[in-house]
Amino acid sequence: MFFKKNTIALLFLFLILSLALMPNYFSFAENKENQVCGVYFTGVGCSHCAKTDPVVLQELFNEYPNLIIIEYEIYQQRENALLFDKYSQSCELSRSGIPMIIFNHQDVIIGDNPILNNIREKIEELENNSCLLINGDFQKFEDVNLASLPGKPKIWTKDRILIKNNQEEWVFGWKGEKVQDQYSSEINPNKVLQNLIITDNFLNIINQINYTSTSSIKAPLSGSYIDFNNAISFKVKAEPEIVLENNLDLVKVLSLALVDAINPCALAVLGLMLITILSYNPQKKRNVLLAGLAFIISVFIMYLLYGLVIIRSFEIIQSLTSIRVWLYKLLGAGAIILGIIKLKDFFKAQSVCNVVPKVNKIIARITSPAGAFIVGAFVTIFLLPCTIGPYVICGGILCPLGLLKAMPLLLLYNLIFVLPMIVMVLVIYLGLSQVKDISTWQAKNIKYLDLISGIVIIGLGVAMIFGLL
Repeated sequence: MFFKKNTIALLFLFLILSLALMPNYFSFAENKENQVCGVYFTGVGCSHCAKTDPVVLQELFNEYPNLIIIEYEIYQQRENALLFDKYSQSCELSRSGIPMIIFNHQDVIIGDNPILNNIREKIEELENNSCLLINGDFQKFEDVNLASLPGKPKIWTKDRILIKNNQEEWVFGWKGEKVQDQYSSEINPNKVLQNLIITDNFLNIINQINYTSTSSIKAPLSGSYIDFNNAISFKVKAEPEIVLENNLDLVKVLSLALVDAINPCALAVLGLMLITILSYNPQKKRNVLLAGLAFIISVFIMYLLYGLVIIRSFEIIQSLTSIRVWLYKLLGAGAIILGIIKLKDFFKAQSVCNVVPKVNKIIARITSPAGAFIVGAFVTIFLLPCTIGPYVICGGILCPLGLLKAMPLLLLYNLIFVLPMIVMVLVIYLGLSQVKDISTWQAKNIKYLDLISGIVIIGLGVAMIFGLL
């Protein structure tokens, strides 16, 4: 009898110890029930977001412990602005703006008062809701590959936050007990990210990764911040992010660059300069090549600088106002207007380039490649009115990428822009044609170039407005 009682007691003790040694499993199982996951778009500096941020990112977690919010701030984080457009298109929203919270394709709340008045009821309706991803799929939070989330999300729940600084570095902040620096072998990085949010015993998860303790972090809201008194930074294995716009950006840049490249004014100015060089010294065709290339290089450099200024100007505008939300559609509308102007030129009795008379006296002074380079830089100012339209639209499209990421596409744009000039110089240098022949052909076909440009750019604008590109 004594032995039987001791056996039962030992079994009971073993069961208690087993439960104590498996806190992660049970806390994970408990917490993943009844989860509600929402994607929240906000902006630091948005007055409407200042009303909803404290509720969505603080108060609701006290009422709904299993609520998870994936936040994308779009005013200060350029990468996130692209995601806002993609989510809006995915949900087929007739209008969009911030603050906006998305639970699924049908359950979207836009605006401060609608969110404040309806979000609690919506959370209770959507018990055990999955996360809506950028590609339109739904996944349970524990199945979401957090390491590959695009942009720079912040993931909020209860008394903690997980922040993606870049493709590899993450910061985790929480309120409560501190941890000491401890290093051990890393486990599955994505499970680490998930469990930091889901499990109650997240301190045990922290001790399974290599991390560095940091000072407390202040997570910004619109008009205030939330202080997390403890934080760590750590790295996870880099995974390729979802490419949102790279291919589509390339299509837009190529379309706009081709429209700009067949601009008659730029070619007319180059032709006038080549005629001047040949008239000055008809025996030295080498001067045509050198002067032509010097002119083209000068135009390329100046237009590249103009492009950087345009992109930077759009960055400043977007950082000061909420125009970022509507900018893409405004650019599409601008493209349509520009295309209509091109078509209007086609139906004129005679299309002419008004730039040539203005620069005629300047170009007449060119006698050397060095002079061609200097004049090339100067005449770009006169060319801007008839070439800047597509370039401004391109700058607005590339703005969300930032100067560094936009640079390759900007270089490509300008290379395409000067490509017809390069061909023209080589054709004349090799004796395949005369400058006057090219100029005559151009004068006869200038209106058809306007027609092609108008159709292409109107099509691009329509595609941008309706989310087809």
